[in-house]
Amino acid sequence: MCGIAGIVKRDPRERVEEDRLLRMREVLRHRGPDGAGLVREGPAGLAHRRLAIVDVGGGHQPMPNEDRSIWIVYNGEIYNHAALRPGLEALGHSYRTRSDTETILHLYEEKGEGCVETLQGMFAFAIWDAARRRLLLARDRLGIKPLYYACFEEEILFASEIKAILAAGVRPRFNRAILPEYLATRFVAGEETFFSGVHKLMPGHTLTWSPGECLRRRRYWQIPIASRSEPPGGDAGAVRARLDAAVASHLMSDVPLGVFLSGGLDSTALAALMAPRMDGPLKTFSVGFADEESNELPWARLASRAVGSEHHEVLVTAQEFFGALPRLVWHEDEPIAFTSSVPLYFVSRLASRHVKVVLTGEGADELFLGYNRYRVTVWNTRLARLWSRVLPAGRRGVARLVRWLPGRASALAGRTFLSRPEGPRSLFYDNFAVFPEILQRRLLVEPALLTSRDLYLDNLRYYEGAVGGPLDRMSRADLQTYLVELLMKQDQMSMAVSIESRVPYLDTALVEHVAAIPGSRKLPGFRTKALLKKVAAGLIPKEILRRPKKGFPVPVGAWLRGDHWSVVKDFVLSPRALSRGLFQPEALQRMARAHREGAADHGDRLWLMINLEQWQRIFIDGEAPAHA
Repeated sequence: MCGIAGIVKRDPRERVEEDRLLRMREVLRHRGPDGAGLVREGPAGLAHRRLAIVDVGGGHQPMPNEDRSIWIVYNGEIYNHAALRPGLEALGHSYRTRSDTETILHLYEEKGEGCVETLQGMFAFAIWDAARRRLLLARDRLGIKPLYYACFEEEILFASEIKAILAAGVRPRFNRAILPEYLATRFVAGEETFFSGVHKLMPGHTLTWSPGECLRRRRYWQIPIASRSEPPGGDAGAVRARLDAAVASHLMSDVPLGVFLSGGLDSTALAALMAPRMDGPLKTFSVGFADEESNELPWARLASRAVGSEHHEVLVTAQEFFGALPRLVWHEDEPIAFTSSVPLYFVSRLASRHVKVVLTGEGADELFLGYNRYRVTVWNTRLARLWSRVLPAGRRGVARLVRWLPGRASALAGRTFLSRPEGPRSLFYDNFAVFPEILQRRLLVEPALLTSRDLYLDNLRYYEGAVGGPLDRMSRADLQTYLVELLMKQDQMSMAVSIESRVPYLDTALVEHVAAIPGSRKLPGFRTKALLKKVAAGLIPKEILRRPKKGFPVPVGAWLRGDHWSVVKDFVLSPRALSRGLFQPEALQRMARAHREGAADHGDRLWLMINLEQWQRIFIDGEAPAHA
């Protein structure tokens, strides 16, 4: 795991300024405390911060090929690099290190930008081909590693984190067009970011540029289409074999490693597969809260005892949670989408005292259909179709009647097929939005932002671009949108304390196999994650296998209603926050008052507002995170 950055001048006669490269590199110091490198080659400059995991003594970057005509900076792990090496050596390539970085270089020499199609792992890299004067940027299939870029008339900038692009002298400007999408879904699904002019390189894509050419984006990988022809009986055994192989490959390391253990199905299965392969006891790490309803630690202890691990825990207080928030917003570059990012930082900090690499269970919910919203949406979709056939003319009248139901009954009915039109936009996206469109119309000072583009545009593009039934489409859409944001949380919170996180559930062979299994086999009879439970049967304790999914509960709503109401006053209702002119003050005050008085639970909504204000103070106003 590392941090990469670079500048390429469009005019081949120009040279990159060293001081700008150094600023870009040093703002990423947390991503790589083990070493630093920088090279200026013609109109290109590449910078690197290194976290040494494989070939600790070698593998320094930027790394050149044999004749120094091609240079690379790279972040990630290529799990099949040892298998690729003999073939490249047979073609005449001479290795000077044991690192996977060198394998990417030699593959590029053989296959050009097609090299990405051979790589198995997580990666984001930049290659400068001096002979061809060509820049290649590449990101792994599912977006496990981040890569951002900005294009200007005179140059192209890229980096692992947005703050490094800003360090090159780019003035941060709030991209207000994405505000409705953030309020609805917590994040931005497409190429855009919160910063005008700064873009994500999307997962499974490459980007190339040469003088005289436009930027060219190419998608090199697609999630496989679900196949109805697979025999249902062999699913669990085939998945178990691939998951086992994925875990084995992800243990590639020259430094100590462990696993984040929540006590849920996903992480416990990983721990059970890891433990027999370790030289000594497996190191496991968990985080919890003093609040009994939000404390998952007893489950983690049960899982630890089952696998015989050396277990470590940390308790996070509300004071520590909110105290860390400004610094973590700085690390994430954008408002923090999920409250679970904060405890993830604390458990990462705990793990960093013992290991340098951790495995995590991210990706299992999207791949194996673990979220309740999948079950609810399928139920709504089926009943909506039946309802339309039985009572097509009366649908609108029923929707009006729902509004007359008493308080909570009306709210619950309003989330069902009774009052919502059929289709993914209403039943899947707006139904589970933090701020649905109807609330945003009352909240935004500029409701025109809602009409400038559909706030679910990119999410719907992935849904409509998939094939199969609603379950298959929802899974494929979330794998390319919601999961990408979770992976950025995982990357940035672990990198904040300089440890590498790996995600075996997103191993390419496993993903391609499971994605091809119809959703009806993963969620039969409305039982979420049924296939993964079959895979884990006999591997993990029955109590964990049978426990209902709880996610990672963080009691933010209760904290904001009680001792930490001051956070709402300072970051939602303060004159400074209201003066930004984004939200109707009366609407914010009503929402905050209803939450504090217990008339409604607006914890998630206040969380988004607090984060947005923190982000603006740090990145737009230029306030140091310690003072935000």
